[in-house]
Amino acid sequence: MARRTVKAAARHMEGANFAEYARLINSPWRLIWLNLLAGTARGIGIAIGFTFFAATIIYILQVLGALNLPIIGDYIADIVRIVQRQLQLDTY
Repeated sequence: MARRTVKAAARHMEGANFAEYARLINSPWRLIWLNLLAGTARGIGIAIGFTFFAATIIYILQVLGALNLPIIGDYIADIVRIVQRQLQLDTY
């Protein structure tokens, strides 16, 4: 019974890659390097994802602007007027 429990625990540790985790904990520079690489990859992924998201939103706004819908057109015209007014105030 105890032997089966020990073998099951050993199989579970091998499956969980416990040896690699222990090796990683014992080498802090490798841990720092892997975390730096993971953080960089995550940051690049976020930047690419945001770029695609922003491009999609801009494309949708351009399509809506081309449709010349009254409500959206008035809203965009108000934004343009506000920006123009602000630019005129900044030049003085």
